[in-house]
Amino acid sequence: MRAGADARPRTATTPAATVHDHITDAVKTPDLIRLTDDVVLARFETMKVYAALGAVRSLLRRGRVVPGQTLVDSSSGIYALALAMACHRHGLRCHIVASTTVDATMRAQLEILGATVDAMPPSQSLRLDQELRVSHVRRLLAERPDFHWMRQYHDGVHHEGYREFAELLAGALPDGPLTVVGAVGTGASTGGLARALRESGRSVRLVGIQPFGSVTFGSERFEDPEAIIAGIGSSIPFGNVRHELYDTVHWLDFRHAMAGAVGLLREHAVFAGLSTGAAHLTASWEAARDPGRLHLVLGADTGHRYAERVFARHAEALDPAGLRPRIIASPDDLRPPWSVMEWAGRNAPEAARTTEGAWTSEGDAPSPSTSPSPSSVPSVELLP
Repeated sequence: MRAGADARPRTATTPAATVHDHITDAVKTPDLIRLTDDVVLARFETMKVYAALGAVRSLLRRGRVVPGQTLVDSSSGIYALALAMACHRHGLRCHIVASTTVDATMRAQLEILGATVDAMPPSQSLRLDQELRVSHVRRLLAERPDFHWMRQYHDGVHHEGYREFAELLAGALPDGPLTVVGAVGTGASTGGLARALRESGRSVRLVGIQPFGSVTFGSERFEDPEAIIAGIGSSIPFGNVRHELYDTVHWLDFRHAMAGAVGLLREHAVFAGLSTGAAHLTASWEAARDPGRLHLVLGADTGHRYAERVFARHAEALDPAGLRPRIIASPDDLRPPWSVMEWAGRNAPEAARTTEGAWTSEGDAPSPSTSPSPSSVPSVELLP
């Protein structure tokens, strides 16, 4: 019997198949997979469709953008594709300023979807790449004031799509306390989901995952030899991260995330990305400490981007069963390769604070008139 399989038989019912009106409806719906009695995985093809589609619909509803208008943003690929699909659905134009990490396959998809893609020249560092891209966006806005800058890392409108995900979970998961475990990244997925679930009355504990080297939760003084894990951290502040929502934070290095990703495929036949691997490893440890409580793992994307960098090296992967975090009481005690701290709703560390505008008590986005300061520009998803 595979790891995590139930010894008792289950009665399964086959749900009616759904015919979708657009690919975004199909892509945004996750596969819910029970890994153990206490752990369920929500595995997406790309979770950022919720962020992009929810943001576009909200902007159209509020009149901040109109059909036919051009939406522009800087991206390393995953959000770019989600935004291009949302624009395709709602009759909007899409303009992407692409990182050097956007490969030929991704660029071809974007162009066929009708997006204009401006690829930045190769640079010496990902931080320089991000600075070049944001400068280019600013030039575009100066030339075309009718463009709308999506600012996925700073505009709180990207939280809104996750309310729909929360409604889906309410119908699929049993009532009762829930621990949500996922990569922090831009803050929209974990923060938006936790807020929506809590507002519905459910008791939710939020566990966020960070790499070493990310400023978001204070690990910027460290360097991960194999670089920051894609979609988890950033070298600059993100306005969409609401630190007070998080109960617990885990910091993991690349090798621990790799162990989780390879272990997830080996134990459960689930092919998913590095951030999912990190969440799987973290949730396994959290569930062992709190048996009987349901834990939801957010699996943001598939493992295809990591085929060579991670899965082809599976023989090097550490055994997840032997891995444990260092329990710390303060960010000052943070140490690689894996640390965990009860964040308990603390405010953002000084280095992670932005001037991106304040949220209202209702959780509305910062005012659209608020312009990002030069020190608070969007970051790339850093690839290992």
